[in-house]
Amino acid sequence: MSTTSLTDVSAKAVTARVARASCRIVFQPGVFAQLAAENFRVKKGRLEEIAGLAGMMGAKKTPDLIPHCHPLALQKIEVEVRPEAERFSLKVVCTCRCQGQTGVEMEALTGASVAALTLYDLCKYQGQRMTISELQLEEKTGGKSDYQR
Repeated sequence: MSTTSLTDVSAKAVTARVARASCRIVFQPGVFAQLAAENFRVKKGRLEEIAGLAGMMGAKKTPDLIPHCHPLALQKIEVEVRPEAERFSLKVVCTCRCQGQTGVEMEALTGASVAALTLYDLCKYQGQRMTISELQLEEKTGGKSDYQR
């Protein structure tokens, strides 16, 4: 028999925790040009607004999606979607912050990835040759160690 349990973090100090993660969705050049010409508005609305909301929802749902993630009282979630014309892409950056006993890296990574998946869904009517790539932790502070890519 085996036992599965959530890691006990009760002995850890409560500290300010911040994490920032990013990824990008790359489009075919013609599709990106069309999106840019339409000011990144599609049938369902503005891409950055819808993807930003989805990213926030994804970050908040992280413990429901990823086993062993602690539920956290997130104090800030910020999702930025910005065009990168030279790469025919949209870059997604998700920043999460809380006061807690465990880090917010998974929330930032989940928020960025859910935002990118939402962008895919919103744009798939123009063709499905999009690539979501480079999901990565950019930086984290708080806890035992800090990290910066």
